[in-house]
Amino acid sequence: MLKTEKKWNADPNYMSHQVKIDETIRSTLVDWLIQIHYNFKLLPETLFLTVNLIDRYMSKHQIAKREVQLVGIASLLIVAKYEEIYPPLLKDFVFITDKTYTSEEILDMEKKILFALDFDLNLCSSYRFLERFSKLAKLDQVSFFLSQYMLELGLLDSKMSQHKANAFSIQSHAN
Repeated sequence: MLKTEKKWNADPNYMSHQVKIDETIRSTLVDWLIQIHYNFKLLPETLFLTVNLIDRYMSKHQIAKREVQLVGIASLLIVAKYEEIYPPLLKDFVFITDKTYTSEEILDMEKKILFALDFDLNLCSSYRFLERFSKLAKLDQVSFFLSQYMLELGLLDSKMSQHKANAFSIQSHAN
């Protein structure tokens, strides 16, 4: 996990290169995706990987304001297929966007994202590091869920990707 972590991090300053969107729009997107994630009762890892895909894609491509929600929902679709046993159906994603996008548009964006990332979805998120660390440190449920909450707050800020996912566990082991 430590050896491969850096390979999948997005540039923490990529939002400064986006011309048509800003950090507020990205935060609104992630907040919306958190609500969808909760409503569909998806795995925590799905949320973290979705935000990672969004950040990696947006660090390589300029996004128009109209495409922000499309990039988010297509990323969620990709990760749900990858992580979930029973992912939501494509029609559910069309419905959740209030039919702003068609099935074809979502699938087209899915294809663009996958090609932009060279189909490289095999990654490890900060949530996986937390799971591993919590087992090693024998964290109680309260500590685990508090840590998970802190990680989820970090999803709202693109600059948080500059911090290593394993920083907490390495520092704790050093003490």
